[in-house]
Amino acid sequence: MNQDDATLFQTVRDTLFTAVIGDVMDVAGLTHQFLPPHIRALRPEMVIVGRAMPVLEADCHGQDIGHTGQPGPFGLMFEALDSLKAGEVYVAAGGSPRYAFWGGLMSTRALTLGAAGAVLGGYHRDTREILGLGLPVFSMGSYAQDQRVRGRVVDYRCAVEFDNGAQVHPGDLIVGDVDGVLVVPKAHVGDIIQEALRKVAGEAAVRGMIEAGETTQSIYEKTGIM
Repeated sequence: MNQDDATLFQTVRDTLFTAVIGDVMDVAGLTHQFLPPHIRALRPEMVIVGRAMPVLEADCHGQDIGHTGQPGPFGLMFEALDSLKAGEVYVAAGGSPRYAFWGGLMSTRALTLGAAGAVLGGYHRDTREILGLGLPVFSMGSYAQDQRVRGRVVDYRCAVEFDNGAQVHPGDLIVGDVDGVLVVPKAHVGDIIQEALRKVAGEAAVRGMIEAGETTQSIYEKTGIM
């Protein structure tokens, strides 16, 4: 993780939140950036900020390697996990909700690599272990059934799409909090974050106007913020 990203991530953590970033992207015409609403943090206070390392899951039956030659019953999962870099988010999409995409040992490995966490279009398991580690994980919920014999990773560092149409590309900015998870396209990160910071400052001023007794209608006419 370079210093620019470290500063960016800290700024987002300290100042921004998904609602304001999402509002700014709507204005910019980026209107399909939230991942499905059933992808939630294991704990409400969890926040995740990092660069996307997308992983593609697919259903299968049994442990046969098949003609693709992908190794073992988990496909490319270990290779994908070991490729995580500091500040990256393991973002898994694809497959069906019949098994867990993520667990405790994977969380331990991600922590040793300095990863920012995991965002899953499926389930996690080993909840107590993950909570004990403190790694931010966002998923559809907990379900202990293993992906072995049911699913495998078929590609990684590739573009993926979630079931609501949201797309994630390698290097996109992932931000998640109690209100959901969104993706800021890599090419738009600088402009979107700067505009979100301006919006937060504007909302602080509006909050003061509300507390001073002004009506929401008059405030919106003056500021365009509400």
